[in-house]
Amino acid sequence: MDMLLRKMDSDISQAFQKELTCLICLNYLMDPVTMVCGHSFCWSCLCVSWEKTESPAQCPLCRQTSQQTNFRINFILKNLVSMARKASLRQFLSSGENICGPHKETKRIFCEDDRRLLCSHCSSSQEHEAHKHCSVEEAAEEYREKLSNQMTSLWEKIQEIQRNFYKEGRISDHWMMDINLRANITRAAYQTLRQAFHEEGKQHLKSLKEEGLKMFKQLEKRRAEMIAKMMSLRAMYGELMDVCHKPDVELLQELGDKLRRSEQVQLHMPQPLQPELPAWPITGLIDRLNRYRVEIFFTNEITNHNITLFDDVRSLRFMRGSLYAALDPGTSNCFAAWGVQVFTSGKHYWEMPVDRSWDWAVGVGKESWLRKNGTLIESHDTFLLLCVKENNGYTLWTTAPMTRQYIEKPLGRVGVFLDVDNGSVSFVDVARCSLIWTYPNGTFSFPVRPFTTSGHT
Repeated sequence: MDMLLRKMDSDISQAFQKELTCLICLNYLMDPVTMVCGHSFCWSCLCVSWEKTESPAQCPLCRQTSQQTNFRINFILKNLVSMARKASLRQFLSSGENICGPHKETKRIFCEDDRRLLCSHCSSSQEHEAHKHCSVEEAAEEYREKLSNQMTSLWEKIQEIQRNFYKEGRISDHWMMDINLRANITRAAYQTLRQAFHEEGKQHLKSLKEEGLKMFKQLEKRRAEMIAKMMSLRAMYGELMDVCHKPDVELLQELGDKLRRSEQVQLHMPQPLQPELPAWPITGLIDRLNRYRVEIFFTNEITNHNITLFDDVRSLRFMRGSLYAALDPGTSNCFAAWGVQVFTSGKHYWEMPVDRSWDWAVGVGKESWLRKNGTLIESHDTFLLLCVKENNGYTLWTTAPMTRQYIEKPLGRVGVFLDVDNGSVSFVDVARCSLIWTYPNGTFSFPVRPFTTSGHT
């Protein structure tokens, strides 16, 4: 009967331990999360597993897809794991291998300075009396919590630098193409001016090429720095994952140095660059455009209930090298209006004040876009220059398609030059007499109306 009871106790113990075991690393669960299917894993193991597969979130065991990815820690399981670990630790502390040789006493005190287990006599000796001590059980619980926090922080840094790396990579991959496009529109602008200005145009193009190459090298250097930092962070995370699965005593002896190194490796994170080209003035540009000057009147005001332009742009994110838009319901306080005139032919130029607004957009478009109640992110009927506030700075964009413009923010007024016959629109920084962007001929072939919108003023 005693043998049968002992076997039952053993079976129950094994079943209990199985429930507390991560099905990926096959060790005690660390910060356990339980999926909808009922299977539980270490939070860190699940994150690494999903990242390796690069597939939709699913259970690594039964492959059931999960709509949820941000799981909360299962504190019931975490507490049960803590109890099981404490039981294992107490069993070790009471064993013969944990007896102090000189004093024949159980070592139940942990010296944080030397990272050693001590008996009460050793802890009060001259060698250790000035050191910081606590019970082994206390130290194990405290160090595991520190380890958990450090792993969470480290993983967040890995995700942050990975996002920045893909964002930086997209800019770098398209940078020289953007420089070539800008060179083409600059060359075309000078061809419309007198021969006297052509030498200035050559110098302008030379400066553009030199500045573009200089920035490209900086972008590539920053990408290399991000790769090096990413490798360091991942190597450190791997070390912490290894140590988190070790018995408490081994963890206490090894973790101190790793925590310090983990904190160090998270410092000096390389941030993405914000490349910006100077606004080179084009002599005679504004004088030429003023020949087509018209006065614009606006009516048909639109409120923020059906325009989400600036929030849509702010929600653009770079992920794994592709651009996607997470559309946000309108939260900005926007004012927008269509011009009274509908332009069906000819060349027209007007200027819009933009200096008092955080967010603004000017340009032209089909009035039918408004009735679609859609987002400008995907519109092919509106041709706008946007300035969008992001954190402590601004970014410039053009629509159709949404394209980032890496040039200085215009001051005071933006000029809009519309050539309906050729289906083109240009934007000008009036104060600097410089060209911001020109849509190529044939961009549109339908009547358009002026459009303006602004956010906070």
